[in-house]
Amino acid sequence: MTRGSFSASGVGQAQQAEEASRAVTRRAAVVTGFTALIGMALALRIRQLQVVETERYRLLAEENRINLRLIAPVRAEIFDRNGMPLAINTQNYRVVIVREQTNSVDQTLDDLGRLIPIAPRQRERVVRDLRSKAAFVPVSVAEHLSWQEFSRINANTPALPGIQPEVGVSRHYPHGELTAHVVGYVGRVTKRDIEALEEVDPVLQIPEFQIGKNGIEKAVEGDLRGEAGSRHIEVNARGRVVRELDRQEGISGSDLHLTLDLDLQAAVQRRLGSESAAAVLIDLREGDLLALASSPSYDPNPFVQGISQSAYATLLNDDHRPLHNKWASGMYPPGSTFKMIVALAALEAGVIGPEETVYCPGHMTLGNRRFHCWKRGGHGSVNLRQSIEQSCDVYYYEVAKRTGIEKIAEMARRFSLGVEIGLPVTSVKSGLIPTKDWKQRTKDEPWQKGDSLNAGIGQGFVLTTPLQLAVMTARLATGRALAPRLIKARAGLPLSASPVADLDVDPDHLKLVRQGMYDVVNGKRGTARRSRISDPDNRMAGKTGTSQVRNITAAERAEGVWKNEDLPWRRRDHALFVGYAPYDNPRYAVSVIVEHGGGGSKAAAPIARDILLRAIYGPYPPDKAYPSGKAPAPPPETETETEIPRVPT
Repeated sequence: MTRGSFSASGVGQAQQAEEASRAVTRRAAVVTGFTALIGMALALRIRQLQVVETERYRLLAEENRINLRLIAPVRAEIFDRNGMPLAINTQNYRVVIVREQTNSVDQTLDDLGRLIPIAPRQRERVVRDLRSKAAFVPVSVAEHLSWQEFSRINANTPALPGIQPEVGVSRHYPHGELTAHVVGYVGRVTKRDIEALEEVDPVLQIPEFQIGKNGIEKAVEGDLRGEAGSRHIEVNARGRVVRELDRQEGISGSDLHLTLDLDLQAAVQRRLGSESAAAVLIDLREGDLLALASSPSYDPNPFVQGISQSAYATLLNDDHRPLHNKWASGMYPPGSTFKMIVALAALEAGVIGPEETVYCPGHMTLGNRRFHCWKRGGHGSVNLRQSIEQSCDVYYYEVAKRTGIEKIAEMARRFSLGVEIGLPVTSVKSGLIPTKDWKQRTKDEPWQKGDSLNAGIGQGFVLTTPLQLAVMTARLATGRALAPRLIKARAGLPLSASPVADLDVDPDHLKLVRQGMYDVVNGKRGTARRSRISDPDNRMAGKTGTSQVRNITAAERAEGVWKNEDLPWRRRDHALFVGYAPYDNPRYAVSVIVEHGGGGSKAAAPIARDILLRAIYGPYPPDKAYPSGKAPAPPPETETETEIPRVPT
């Protein structure tokens, strides 16, 4: 190889080395630039986090460290008109278990079970709750313990790791059955309760929180519940409470004083006894409801604690329906207690005069159908006053046919029938006063003359509640558009009664109807003469009623099935009575219904008379108030008027 060739080869290698060096330099510059861009981006982001968004992330961190928790407010209490407690808050002795504080949940529950009874289902619920919650969260084992049980647990706490006795607050109804259908009861918030609300109060999310489920407790839940308090607590990363930083107690609801008189309520409830019945007593001065009784009743306290399935089934299967509020939501044909309304409608329409008579042979024929009077032989010729006294059905068949259902319905509405009565209680029904339009709309059938005849004696489609009948009677007695009221004071401040206007009814017509009602009780042929008040200073007026549960067929009539006593209890007629006293200076009005009680004069009128006597005279009416001149012996189970237990307010 020549020298020239070596020289050329060296130059080529040098050029290649230079080019490679330049390539490395370019790559280094790219990497350096890219690294610089990343660094700048990181620097900008760090600046963004530390300077621009520092306040936002500080708040987020603070919220992770400090939690806001609600404190349940103390539920307002309910009292009667004299300050007697009807719904109060009492201490609730309970015991909870904390899983992380015990080595063996089963062993701890076994040991606790030697001190208090723990049912298998109760234990399963505790274990299930412990598994679904954090180890440091307490789970309720048992509530509403007796003082003896609570004391035993406290004495043995060192030997029960994880067990913590606590004192909470629980709702209690000191008079149980007496006021269950008025006051109602509270229970735990359910998913259905939440779904039924348009706007959910956050306090309802508090574990074990209770709200009104029935009665006044539900109807005025917002006033009784109050406003939740709050507390700020510091928690660690696992959610465990470290310390409480701040506390704001809740605001209690507004205490309520009802118009009820507990002594009268107890007397009325006892007088209804074991009957499936209802009674309403109204003070005619301002419309205060003094007694609202539905029999049989039930004890609301087990519902607060969680009633057992067997106990609830017993109540549901009782044919006397203790859970049903008969005075508010029981709808019954008013029977002959509706005849005063028909009479007033006829007088106002001018289709009959006060002394005009209708002949009653014991029935009326319309087409091919016979409408019977309750008296098989008939009443003969009777005028309006006599028709009320003797409760002649044929008279009211004729009057209703002349008057027409529209005028009867219009008069009924003036006396609160067929309209909703606004009371702060759940399930208050409006009853039904039919019209031609109503039947066409709901039955797709035209109104028939026979429908008017049935309505004329308070049967057919006509339905009313005991509450409505009491208000009707109050308006008949006073001539004023009296409205019932149930709340007398809120938060200690008396509520003024609304002004009451006069009824748009001719006073002479009202006077005539009242005279007929007076004769019902005091006349020689009055249907309730045996249940009159003999004291001339306190005579009462009223009207008996019997509403058919079923029609007696022609075959049954031929076989002699006329009396309710011949039928099974469920197929017997309802017995009704409405009345007021004293007649000359009305003070109280009453309505009574005895389900399947038969005739109103036999089953309902004596109860109504005794209720009015109790309201007028107190626990011991004088012998002169009774027709026999001697007070009847009380039933064995209510030998004397016992004193209502006085629970401290």
